[in-house]
Amino acid sequence: MALFKLLQALVVSCLALQTSAVAFGGKPGRLIKPYKRAPLQDIVTFDQDSLFVYGERVLFYSGEFHPYRLPVPGLWLDVFQKIKALGYSGVSFYVDWALVEGKPGNFSAEGVFAFEPFFEAASQAGIYLLANIGEIIAKAQITNGGPVILVQPENEYSQAISGITFPDPTYFGYVEDQLRNAGIVVPFLSNDAYPHGYFAPGQPAAVDIYGHDGYPLGFDCANPYTWPDNALPTYYRNLHEEQSPSTPYAITEFQGGSFDPWGGLGFNQCAILLNSEFERVFYKNDFSFGVTIFNIYMTYGGTNWGNLGHPGGYTSYDYGAVISEDRTVAREKYSEAKLEANFLQASPAYLTAVPQNNSNANGSYSNNPNIAITALLGNQTKTNFFVVRHAAYNTLDSTNYTLTVPTSQGNITIPQLQGTLTLNGRDSKIHVTDYDLGGANLLYSSAEIFTWKKDASKTVLVVYGGPDEQHEVAVQNGGNATVIEGDGVTTQTANGSTILNWEVSPTRRVVQLGSLYVYILDRYSAYNYWVLDLPSATTGNFTSGNASATQAIVLRAGYLIRTAELSGSSLALTGDLNATAPLEIISGVSKIDSLSFNGQPLTFQQAANGVVTSNLSYTAPSFSVPDLSTLTWRYLDSLPEINSSYDDSLWTVADLTYSNNTARNLTTPTSLYASDYGYNTGTLLYRGHFTATGAESSISLYTQGGSAFGTSAYLNGTYLGSYPGIDAASNANTTYPLSVTAGTNYVITVIVDNMGLDENGQAGSSEMKNPRGILNYSLAGRNQSAITWKLTGNLHGEDYVDRTRGPLNEGGMYAERQGYHLPGAPINSSQFVDSAGPTAGISQAGIGFYGVEFDLDLPEGYDIPLYFNFANSTNTTVADYRVQLYVNGYQFGKYVHNIGPQDSYPVPEGILDYHGTNYVAVTLWALQSNGAQVQSLQLVNGDVIQSGYGPVQLSPLTGYAPREGAY
Repeated sequence: MALFKLLQALVVSCLALQTSAVAFGGKPGRLIKPYKRAPLQDIVTFDQDSLFVYGERVLFYSGEFHPYRLPVPGLWLDVFQKIKALGYSGVSFYVDWALVEGKPGNFSAEGVFAFEPFFEAASQAGIYLLANIGEIIAKAQITNGGPVILVQPENEYSQAISGITFPDPTYFGYVEDQLRNAGIVVPFLSNDAYPHGYFAPGQPAAVDIYGHDGYPLGFDCANPYTWPDNALPTYYRNLHEEQSPSTPYAITEFQGGSFDPWGGLGFNQCAILLNSEFERVFYKNDFSFGVTIFNIYMTYGGTNWGNLGHPGGYTSYDYGAVISEDRTVAREKYSEAKLEANFLQASPAYLTAVPQNNSNANGSYSNNPNIAITALLGNQTKTNFFVVRHAAYNTLDSTNYTLTVPTSQGNITIPQLQGTLTLNGRDSKIHVTDYDLGGANLLYSSAEIFTWKKDASKTVLVVYGGPDEQHEVAVQNGGNATVIEGDGVTTQTANGSTILNWEVSPTRRVVQLGSLYVYILDRYSAYNYWVLDLPSATTGNFTSGNASATQAIVLRAGYLIRTAELSGSSLALTGDLNATAPLEIISGVSKIDSLSFNGQPLTFQQAANGVVTSNLSYTAPSFSVPDLSTLTWRYLDSLPEINSSYDDSLWTVADLTYSNNTARNLTTPTSLYASDYGYNTGTLLYRGHFTATGAESSISLYTQGGSAFGTSAYLNGTYLGSYPGIDAASNANTTYPLSVTAGTNYVITVIVDNMGLDENGQAGSSEMKNPRGILNYSLAGRNQSAITWKLTGNLHGEDYVDRTRGPLNEGGMYAERQGYHLPGAPINSSQFVDSAGPTAGISQAGIGFYGVEFDLDLPEGYDIPLYFNFANSTNTTVADYRVQLYVNGYQFGKYVHNIGPQDSYPVPEGILDYHGTNYVAVTLWALQSNGAQVQSLQLVNGDVIQSGYGPVQLSPLTGYAPREGAY
């Protein structure tokens, strides 16, 4: 131990000599070169430290957002602006290919599936894109004026089953060639599921930039306060140096939340597990490795509407992300993410700083071995960063420590004046030395930096700390310090530096040192500060990597600030409010004559130092939403298939004696796998015909629909029984006794809930091929061939009718096949009857369909989330039933009452018409003999946000028309 301390002291002593940058070059070292060809382009390049865009270093700080999980193109800009407001510069996105090629060879990307509005919204917000698709985004590359600067050719191609060639450069090279041949010229970025180093530069079929995943806390939302020992990855940088030292360090997917399965505890639990504490500890740990391409999955999760999910999850894909499914930004983790991203964007020295080996982090630079510190030392600058965490990363203890670090003025132990530094439990900090403030040298700061900006008359530095912490900053040649707001700041000049020392308080302090203004905040106050880059003539709204040259507005405001535009002496701001809030612009404007917020002029005052103060007024609107229980619903029996008079002559005959599915051999005379007949989504129905001999005493069915699926069976019109499902089972064996009369014709009707297709986790595996429907059956006393089967799913299968909502939205229930879930359906015809709605329910096993219209007239200028809420029964016996919720034709909820957990379904404006007539349809499938009823179904609103976003264009709401060939 004594030897270790001596070596540590020598390291600190040597580092004190590091007062200037080592010449390492400031230009990109790598152009994008395809295989054996000339460079493809020179706009997006990179070296071992970072990306360059137009020759300027860029921090690609990105959030994952999938447009297909928000089928309202009119709201994509809303999400982009909320991501941009975090300080992020990028978004990564995937495409659900099943939505745009529902039938092989038939590609359609229009309406809610169109890509062009997504690209346009990204450009308008100033967000670079990392695309995980190929040919269709070639035109959207930055080389063609678009926002795409990176392309990921594969995803998590990181493991394979036994007997499969892996890793296979022939396959991977083929994928890359397909993209290059389609016109992709920006860099390829990989996403290894673990840091294996597969296809890193220097290997066959190498990508341009190697990257990997990281989900260190896993997905245990059932234990949201548990951080397992040894879950913090401290080895990432070492692996990067071994695997891909010539490229920027990239974490292509890092944990921003968690999925939650059927039967889980809900995404609020996930938001606790992956909360602001997680961000502080785990994200800053990633920063300690020098990551400069950093993407967080998810940043906005959205909704698995219209059957697009897989059985591992339910309708909501909230993910516990920083932006909630209803697009609100009220989670504390949103604000914490904003603090961290803005600090890095304000710190260009970070992009070239050299991370130090983490193996000796415990006790380094500190007097306390319970503190671990990883340094990133200045390379092309003299700025050093020191990432501080607990040696036992998951401890709840608060630990005191001092910091001894090298500076341009020698080794300094911090704090110098009084007190000690404190790291609270599950916290992490970044301390800096010799931090450039546009020409002024911040010698050190133990307080964390939110941002800094220099304008024509002054420099502003915003720092913050956690509750009850002691902090200290020193400004070299800072001169006299004047506390111009607040108190409790100790000031002293020593060795040519001005030192400020204070204990963190909710009361703001402002200290002036010449033209430098230091704003001292507690963390919770810092959450209300925003940085908005002003549009640039060279980069437009995109983030510049040069903090010194970027003109930006720094302000204190309320819930959300979206945009700032300075035209001459007029400043226009847009944003959202959830309460009246003060507005204070502390940097970015010298002299203004007019100020507006959301297009409305504001009265304001401007002090001699340029600070602008005003007030943002929130006005609560008056509105109401309809009480669904008071409306007259219309009802239809949606299981006519069990009637003896039902005609199934148009159904698909299950006559294939083979299956193209290689995952499971047939165990029936003909295939009953639904996908063999083009039925890939939603509810499946089977009708099996046989003529009884009298010996048929029972029927056994082996059905499969994925996790939490259910199934029911009938003999003619007689209910045989159901398997209601559990979260842990994807298939079921059921046996039902029969009572038949010889010589009589019978029909066995089977309903199977297809919960989606499974996912593959390894190359060569076949989970995704797991068939849906009836896998096997036996009719006691008869051969299998005694039954001839027909089946159906969504009308016409892969030749689906509703091109507006895509190939997955609807299933095979009678009302769905007829299109009665679409607006304008003939619910007022004599085929339907009046009903109190799903709360009236049905008195026996079966499927009921309910439709109703209502008007909304919500106030303009507000974002008012609306939810359809189901109430859980208070009965000791949980009813077995399943509900589908259709809103203006879009399936926005699959509610499984006996499994859960979801019972609240947000539906965005654009699907709901906030200023017109809406149509809601509900299917109620009772899987028990005495039927079922929904205890409560309510339309409720969430927090009312006064918004400057503007009108939301409706998504296509194509209505009902009689369907040709419907049965």
